[in-house]
Amino acid sequence: MVTRVATVAFEGIEARAVDVQVQIAAGIVAFNVVGLADKAVAESRERVRSALIASGLALPAKRITVNLAPADLPKEGSHYDLPIALAVMGAIGALPSDALAGYCVLGELALDGTITPVAGVLPAAMAANARGLGLICPAACGPEAAWAASDMDVLAPRSLIQLANHFKGSQVMARPEPAIAASGGPLPDLRDIKGQEAAKRALEIAAAGGHNLLFNGPPGAGKSMLAARLPSILPPLSPRELLEVSMIQSVAGQIKGGALSNRRPFRQPHHSASMAALVGGGLNARPGEVSLAHGGVLFLDELPEFVPQVLDSLRQPMETGEVMIARANHRVTYPARFQLVAAMNPCRCGQALEPGYACRRGPNERCMAQYGARISGPLLDRIDLRIEVGAVSAADLILPPPAEGSRETAARVAAARERQSTRYAERGLGPAITNATCPATVIEEVAAPDAEGTALIRNAAESMRLSARGFHRTLRVARTLADLYGEETVRRLHLAEALSYRARADKPATG
Repeated sequence: MVTRVATVAFEGIEARAVDVQVQIAAGIVAFNVVGLADKAVAESRERVRSALIASGLALPAKRITVNLAPADLPKEGSHYDLPIALAVMGAIGALPSDALAGYCVLGELALDGTITPVAGVLPAAMAANARGLGLICPAACGPEAAWAASDMDVLAPRSLIQLANHFKGSQVMARPEPAIAASGGPLPDLRDIKGQEAAKRALEIAAAGGHNLLFNGPPGAGKSMLAARLPSILPPLSPRELLEVSMIQSVAGQIKGGALSNRRPFRQPHHSASMAALVGGGLNARPGEVSLAHGGVLFLDELPEFVPQVLDSLRQPMETGEVMIARANHRVTYPARFQLVAAMNPCRCGQALEPGYACRRGPNERCMAQYGARISGPLLDRIDLRIEVGAVSAADLILPPPAEGSRETAARVAAARERQSTRYAERGLGPAITNATCPATVIEEVAAPDAEGTALIRNAAESMRLSARGFHRTLRVARTLADLYGEETVRRLHLAEALSYRARADKPATG
């Protein structure tokens, strides 16, 4: 007789069905796990054996075979411990034979029989709900699983003994409740920044349309402070976005205590990050920083200090909103719709724009050009807003804080985002579409300028040698500016300001 328990294997954030099959037969005493299992799954034999002994059960002196079907699907991770243990318990009669038929199971076992947290509970719960199954998961992950559906049967035991008592009727486990993580204090506010009005304006435009942004200025000008305050003016996550973001965090094992965070991600990798760390990959094709920033902000400080090949790996996810990791035994796709904010100094010494400064490496223009050349033109072409951030004077620092902060700016951003949501919903696009992410054919329609604006962008496209991508990105920024002003038509004024943000990019490269 074969005992079956349902579980999952992860491919990106997708949970594929896996059938754990256990057969106990006469023969040489053995405990074998087959079905293309990795090292962590193969080692589950010892964890399962010790956990069962600690729970008062002894394995029979027979041949135990565990098959993980489909056999050609790679199985990775420690979450197979619990389904294997429960299948063995069902095979030896320690659990009713039909008790596990309606559940998908995942969890890691400690040697004393307790069930410890694992990654990927939220996507596993959503996949189980789609298959009409309940979920059995560790107690620490129960609040995470409860988000999948309000009417879904979720069991979150702390140990094998507690789960066995539940099925025998001697102990009843309550369904866990969905949980939101504590906010961790207020977000940094724009009111903390004195001066830098042009940079704040660019930050508002970037937030309103979801545009990529590059700050260029000397050290200490406040570039990192500005970037850190972008999340404070972004609209809150919608329920759909919350689940998308949380599923990636769940697979990456970054949800603590089963509580989801309703804040947009803000990822800030160091410039020494490898390509696998930034876009994903490694031995098990794990999500990278671009995927962990999905729905939020990816901030790259000291942009030219990143390895050029690593920076160029951002180009494809910036365009498509997803990243595909192809390996010999993996082909995984992760969502990666992030908003890039980058900061850089004008040159390696950082002072090239100061009046009267002479760089030791030669003419200031040459130093700036060599430093800026570390960023490829195709990557720069994907950045909509490029702002020069000047040094803050002492006169600015002694002024009182500005009257307007993140709350007022966030209200204008929310109004502009609402106009975009309404506009694109009428055209059958998704609710999370912004001016920066809508298809090019749609932006040509909704951002068609008036006669004066058409003449301006035609002349600018020739004089500035705008690529097709640069042309469309200029239209996107102009559409966002019109949304901030509450206007239906893109006018010459909006296009002129949008073009000014692209023109500033050429200065570091050409002097």
